[in-house]
This record gives sequence, structure tokens and C-alpha cells, in this order.
Amino acid sequence: MIGRLTGTVVDQGLDGTVLLEVNGVGYEVLLPMGTLGRLGASEGPISVHVHTHAREDALLLYGFESADDKAAFRSLLGVSNVGPKSALAILGSLDAPALHRAVETDDRGALKGIPGVGKKTIERILLDLKGKIVLRGSMELGVATAAPRRSASTMGGVAGQVVGLLTAMGYKRPEAEQAVGALKTEDKTTEELLREALRSMG
Repeated sequence: MIGRLTGTVVDQGLDGTVLLEVNGVGYEVLLPMGTLGRLGASEGPISVHVHTHAREDALLLYGFESADDKAAFRSLLGVSNVGPKSALAILGSLDAPALHRAVETDDRGALKGIPGVGKKTIERILLDLKGKIVLRGSMELGVATAAPRRSASTMGGVAGQVVGLLTAMGYKRPEAEQAVGALKTEDKTTEELLREALRSMG
């Protein structure tokens, strides 16, 4: 089982998939939105904590910038109706500390608007994970100066997804957050908000 990979990103997709070259071998790894920007992938090699997910037809690798995020991902997989795709979307909007805070304070708003996460799933997450997300305060493996993720109270849901998409497209995180923060986000899909943000950024 692969637990950690360190290498150079040689290709990436907008869905969070990256091709990480490690000692001449390319590993396809799925990352939460915005992870590459925070790890500083454009500056050199990165390291990610890896969860290996075995299916009948495939062996999938999910990468995270901290051990806490990886542990939170595994906790989310233990919740009914939460699969890898939904768990990854959640961690693209909330890091482990923010998710922990949302669960312990019953902050439904922090989870609202995340693709694939409906009202019933939110209630199940808050119920099932109460007291179960343990934070170890793990250090990022990537780059010490990587920008921290926003907290649940500042930019989550659809807005957080769009910020992650913009950083994956090469925009600096501060300018992405500024552009999205200036827009009205209520009742908008990720695609609609992304288009508006791109227009505002010229």
C-alpha cells in the first residue's frame, strides 16, 4: 500500500487529477481542488500523503497535503452515502481543522453547496463524525510557505470550489479569492460562478 509520494507534477487536469513522476514512474493521483496551488507544484517537487483505494476494476490513489486531511478523508468514507468523490469535494472546500470545527459546532452552512453533498448527507456527516475527527497538527509535506486553506467561516461550498478551480488553472490564490469574494454566490452553480469569476479577472 502506498502511503506517501514525493515527485514532480508532469500533467494535471481540472478535475484535480495529476500525474506525479516519482523516480521515473508516473502515478495518477486525485487531489482535492486547490491542493497544487497550496503545495507550490510550479516551484518544484511536492510530497503528498496518499490513501490507496482498491476497487474491483481499479486501484485509485488520493493525495493530501497533510496527514490530518488524509485521516479526515478516511473518516468521511465511513459515513453512509459518502464516497471518495464526495469526500474529496468536501476536503477541497474544508481542510481537516475546518471540517472538525464544522462537525463539532454543527455548522451546516460550512458544508452547504459542496457538489454531491445534500442536506441528508450533511446531517449524517455531523452525526456520525462528532468527536471522531482527531487532529494531530501534522505539518504540510509540500512547501512551508504554501498558502493556508480558508476556514469554513470564510470561503466554503461553491465559492471554495471555484477558488480551487482558479488556482488549478494557474491564478494566484489571493486574486482568485478576491474575484470570487466580489461576486454574489447564492443559488449559483460552480460552473456559473466560475464563468463570472473568469470574466471579472479579464
